[in-house]
Amino acid sequence: MKKYISAFASALVLISCGKKQNEENKNAEDKSISVIKLTTEQVKNAGLETGNPTLRNIQEVLQLQGTVTVPPKSVVSISIPLGGYVKSTNLIAGMNVQKGQVLAVLEDMQFIELQQDYLMAKEKFELAQNEYKRQKELNTNKASSDKVLEQITTEMRTQRITMSSLEHKLTLLGINPKKLTVSTISNTIKVISPINGLVSKVNVNVGKYVNPTDMLFELIDKKDIVLTLNAFEKDVASLSVGQTVMAFANNSDTKKYPAKIAFINQSLNGDRAAEIICKVNVYNPSLLPGLFINAEVEVGNQKALTIPEDAVVRWQGKFYVFIDIGNNQFQMVEVKSGVKNEGFCQVASNELNNSSKIVVKNAYTLLMSAMNQDEQ
Repeated sequence: MKKYISAFASALVLISCGKKQNEENKNAEDKSISVIKLTTEQVKNAGLETGNPTLRNIQEVLQLQGTVTVPPKSVVSISIPLGGYVKSTNLIAGMNVQKGQVLAVLEDMQFIELQQDYLMAKEKFELAQNEYKRQKELNTNKASSDKVLEQITTEMRTQRITMSSLEHKLTLLGINPKKLTVSTISNTIKVISPINGLVSKVNVNVGKYVNPTDMLFELIDKKDIVLTLNAFEKDVASLSVGQTVMAFANNSDTKKYPAKIAFINQSLNGDRAAEIICKVNVYNPSLLPGLFINAEVEVGNQKALTIPEDAVVRWQGKFYVFIDIGNNQFQMVEVKSGVKNEGFCQVASNELNNSSKIVVKNAYTLLMSAMNQDEQ
């Protein structure tokens, strides 16, 4: 039993010594990489340059993503009030059309019947109108009874209602009733584009019969596009209507499109994000509906300690700068990296102030030296 107790005690001593040794090695490691000492020649060859942190106005930039979309009022579904057969159409999805352009020609017996009914109603109305004038004159001279005048008045009004109703139906089909005569009756109608836009969908072909409920074409008014961006709930409070947004496509971050926030949806979606609707200042054909878009919004402006971005190095998931402590010695100090703007980076550290002398050029050379010293 004493033998086992002795062995257990020895093991505890070994473990304790091992932990102590590891802590000493770790401390030695941290110490070895915290200060780098170079010769004058090494400093010269490395091209190190030093400078001081500066206080600058830092604008925090919020990154957003979304798509180019078209508001519902700018998406037009083309259909007809009556069914018919497609006689001709040259449209292909992706084509641009002009307002008043013929999209398709449809034909059907119904079109003839409707024009016929209108012309007949028009003739009956004119006949009833003439009879009304005659009966009114006779009634004035007491040569006709009031009852006859009332009957012909009712007939005239009835024919007027019928004619007016058929007139509106013809207008819906794109037929001008004022120009319709017996000689101009046609079995076809033309489907006309109501806007200048892009053809996004074509659902017909020549010979197909379309019903009144069928959508023939879908047109998009591209000039009325908007940017629909997603902002997470933590960022929504930083945004407001009227803020300027700089948008750019995924394949090019150099060409930016200015826009303004028009609406902010206060209801969050399943991803805990709110939709931000932005109107583009100037329409650009490159902004195709459905295009994925990135955007930057400046949401803050405050003074902060900044250094050139090249002065900050990253190692083992943390950010560091090198302070020149004299005699060609440089101390590696951990910092918190913040907003980056115009080549400068916001940093925060208790060991840094605007009078600190830090390496602003070729800082990564010092990091390599620190790693080499650590390996040695």
